[in-house]
Amino acid sequence: MGILQGVRVLELGQVLAAPFAGSIFADLGAEVLKIERVEGGDDARRMGRAFRHDDSLTFAIFNRGKRSIALDLKSADGLAAFEKLAATADILIHNLRPGVAESFGIGGAELCARHPRLIFCELSAFGHVGPYARRPGYEPLIQAFSGLSSINGGPDDPPMRLGVAACDQGAGMWTVIGALAMLQRRGVTGRGGVVNASLLETALAWSAQKSEAWVNEGNMPPRHASGHPDLVPYEAFDAADGPFLICCGNDRLFARLAREMERPDWAADPRYVTNRKRMDNKSALIAEMNAILRTRPRAEWIAQFEPAGVPCAPINSLPEALAEPHVRALGMRQDVPGEDYSLTALPLSFDGVRPEIVHGAPRLAEANDEFLGARTPASIPGE
Repeated sequence: MGILQGVRVLELGQVLAAPFAGSIFADLGAEVLKIERVEGGDDARRMGRAFRHDDSLTFAIFNRGKRSIALDLKSADGLAAFEKLAATADILIHNLRPGVAESFGIGGAELCARHPRLIFCELSAFGHVGPYARRPGYEPLIQAFSGLSSINGGPDDPPMRLGVAACDQGAGMWTVIGALAMLQRRGVTGRGGVVNASLLETALAWSAQKSEAWVNEGNMPPRHASGHPDLVPYEAFDAADGPFLICCGNDRLFARLAREMERPDWAADPRYVTNRKRMDNKSALIAEMNAILRTRPRAEWIAQFEPAGVPCAPINSLPEALAEPHVRALGMRQDVPGEDYSLTALPLSFDGVRPEIVHGAPRLAEANDEFLGARTPASIPGE
């Protein structure tokens, strides 16, 4: 039994943020009905090469466990069918272009007035207030606009985006958190309400530690590549055969590292005796460490440091990470029932058990007969 069995979620989702939120709900056991266009459905179905059933891998990842219903929201019949579904839903998630839901008469205020128990979740690029509230946006644009790109990389690198859709998926996570909080409140008051989340607010939250330094101390955040602005040594080093990371979060760990590197004198050296001293003399310490660490393979260093309690890890490629025995033991890869591929499951467990993916992504309109009694053409414009 899924944790959220009995909860019905409607998703008017395109590509990533709202579909990711919907996939979390599906993995947690909720019934997720994905409302799509009949002509092509979610744009993510064609986002990249065909993977299975003529849909992309992106669509398969972010829409597993859902049912697809095709509706024409420009028609009276389509809106009437949507209204009936909304009356049975606990949660609605959408990331339509700003203003589109309102143009159909299904914006948050209107829909919640007609269905007071509904929890209406609206995902946008720039947020629900402010001069840019109606602007559309995509992950790299938001990373650039928010300043997130400016803090990635090393001191001499140009601004660069993160290699994952941290703002899209993060906004989806905040949406789920907000919806579950509202679900708890509804259990007390009997009323739902509107939850707003956005890619920009998510980006600002992710970079808050750097922003606070600027706002409160006037310090522009320096870029440290793999390093840390406040801890030394806490970064990547090159061993004889490849890079690995050493993270000394306090003076005790540094003393252990110094001992294992056969330089116990470092722990008493006035230049290195405390973290703040090491920050002032970082270049000298890192140069000394590099000269020693390059003399042996990283596996040998890691095998020596780990028993001593020095935090370290290889800098793995994705294939190397997936092949790690510990990663395998976590059991995050799950075969998708009814399909011939596997996906990454939710990164949390309940009573020691990880929620299971219930089935693959749906074919377009496959649930129309079950939920509407007929196949109804879909067209959701404005995306």
